[in-house]
Amino acid sequence: MVLIIVRLLSSVPKSSMLFLLGQPHSCLLSTKYLSVFMCVFAAIIFLFLGSVKGFSTKSEPCTYNKGSLCKPALANAAFSTLAFLLGALTSVLSGFLGMKIATYANARTTLEARKGVGKAFVTAFRSGAVMGFLLSANGLLVLYITIILFKLYYGDDWEGLYESITGYGLGGSSMALFGRVGGGIYTKAADVGADLVGKVERNIPEDDPRNPAVIADNVGDNVGDIAGMGSDLFGSYAESSCAALFVASISSFGISHDYTAMSFPLIISSVGIVVCLVTTLFATDLFEIKDVSEIEPSLKRQLVVSTILMTVGIAMVSFFALPSEFTLFNFGTEKAVKNWHLFFCVSIGLWAGLVIGYTTEYYTSNAYSPVQDVADSCKTGAATNVIFGLALGYKSVIIPIFAIAIAIYVSFSLAAMYGIAVAALGMLSTIATGLAIDAYGPISDNAGGIAEMAGMSHKIRERTDALDAAGNTTAAIGKGFAIGSAALVSLALFGAFVSRAGIKTVDVLTPKVFIGLIVGAMLPYWFSAMTMKSVGSAALKMVEEVRRQFNTIPGLMEGRAKPDYANCVKISTDASLREMIPPGALVMLTPLIAGTLFGVETLAGVLAGSLVSGVQVAISASNTGGAWDNAKKYIEAGASEHAKTLGPKGSDAHKAAVIGDTIGDPLKDTSGPSLNILIKLMAVESLVFAPFFAAHGGLLFKYL
Repeated sequence: MVLIIVRLLSSVPKSSMLFLLGQPHSCLLSTKYLSVFMCVFAAIIFLFLGSVKGFSTKSEPCTYNKGSLCKPALANAAFSTLAFLLGALTSVLSGFLGMKIATYANARTTLEARKGVGKAFVTAFRSGAVMGFLLSANGLLVLYITIILFKLYYGDDWEGLYESITGYGLGGSSMALFGRVGGGIYTKAADVGADLVGKVERNIPEDDPRNPAVIADNVGDNVGDIAGMGSDLFGSYAESSCAALFVASISSFGISHDYTAMSFPLIISSVGIVVCLVTTLFATDLFEIKDVSEIEPSLKRQLVVSTILMTVGIAMVSFFALPSEFTLFNFGTEKAVKNWHLFFCVSIGLWAGLVIGYTTEYYTSNAYSPVQDVADSCKTGAATNVIFGLALGYKSVIIPIFAIAIAIYVSFSLAAMYGIAVAALGMLSTIATGLAIDAYGPISDNAGGIAEMAGMSHKIRERTDALDAAGNTTAAIGKGFAIGSAALVSLALFGAFVSRAGIKTVDVLTPKVFIGLIVGAMLPYWFSAMTMKSVGSAALKMVEEVRRQFNTIPGLMEGRAKPDYANCVKISTDASLREMIPPGALVMLTPLIAGTLFGVETLAGVLAGSLVSGVQVAISASNTGGAWDNAKKYIEAGASEHAKTLGPKGSDAHKAAVIGDTIGDPLKDTSGPSLNILIKLMAVESLVFAPFFAAHGGLLFKYL
């Protein structure tokens, strides 16, 4: 690997070296800010949960296992805090290692593209697979070790043990929020600046080294799409596991101390890693890519193969790891469940994920009519392009919502809230494959950027562009999986919160609940407004800086002078660190304020409202942006007679498509993907703080 990197560095200009070596610096800067947040929020967790029983060190009667004593509230506070820190550190480590892997993979993919598109594809996909396996195995290993170590203190108090474990999911998801929001602002500020000035105003190619924002743009792809997506899916995995483990701990599994059945969620995830390992061979060893047209089918084949093999794995685990009949907690009652019920719960989550993935692909791939219609609308200007793109995004919500609704109904009917939790886990059971095909996209994109900046042959750039075109669709599929799993995870966490807070029913006709419902439904729009404006403000500064350099640096357009890349990188870095704080504060403070001042019933309404509203907005935003992006690439590629009538690059239709793509960038890479973290982070935070809210919440209503 060292030899490959040295060979590449000897052939590329200083700009590409900055791209390869500058990403860890940005990551370390953000880590410093995140360290402060981790320490402050860890202190809040300890103080809030410790005060539930006045920092008592005496054992307390168990909430669910009547007649038994559980560990003191102070111990739960301490272990929940420790679990939060472990989850946060694991999430940060996963994102950082993913960026390191991608950085080297970018260069290797560029070099392999000299030998053919097949070699480049295998390199890019294997690199994505390494990240996928690293993240899934890392998350599972840390969670398992945490449970084993915590058990040394808790002993037979499984209720307290798995309640404290929920902090692990909170830590992972809180870091994912900042990774997604900060990374999205970073990459889209640079992308918008590079496109508007470079492509539209100066009419220079994408990733042209004369563009001052090109380094920041390429670095941003890894910050947002690699670190952001990785920490996002890690958060979903951690939260779904924690929700399932908590509900199981207050059911017959936990009360009878059946450790094998209790570990059912972890076993499912373990089988998923093995299945994904076998599935990867279908793309890298069993089927060789010989032509550009085979790339996208090969990636989609990964989804189908992993889903089929995982269904078999789920059946084996369900029938061998679970007793034939058992009971599960169902809001104060016990529901009799058979092992085949859980097989169907996990399987329907798995297959719902496949439906969401293929629906997303249909609405965002330029191989199908929806994106082609958007491209065709560019003939009459940017306005009609925007109208068609928005309509496509709204329409793309329909099938995923029906898939999620069916999965919820079936899984809840069969196994109550535990069924929904394991359905979410089923959707995430092939997380390694999902991350592999998602990380493949930015790796291929940056390989093309390096080829352009290094002045390599046009044939190499064509090959990397072909890889990137397929990667755009797979990235959209990855976002669809993330959003769909977030809906199921959030509902499972919502059920766990309602159980832990002692709420009998969530009645929307009650004023306390309804005000929470309507405010919660508003939060995704508030959050989206903050993130969109953050991208716009940062992009404005980037556009001004790029224009300044083109206007003031003599010989820059002619290629006789080099731009100041570092200044553009600094603008993106400063903007992402500064602008991620307000949206993050909105998400983290809302449950604390609602639960403390208005009580658990209002907070339940907030969670329900944000879940119902957030899923719709997230799917629509992500697919709208993805469709605009691929409509632009459809015109640029000119692969069909229809596309040729809209092109070439620089035509009026192409300029309209670039404007649509620029508008869609913050939708698909900042606001949309971040919303799924909003809904699940608020839910898991509410679950962690549920004992405090139940004991001391509703201060405003108590004194009015």
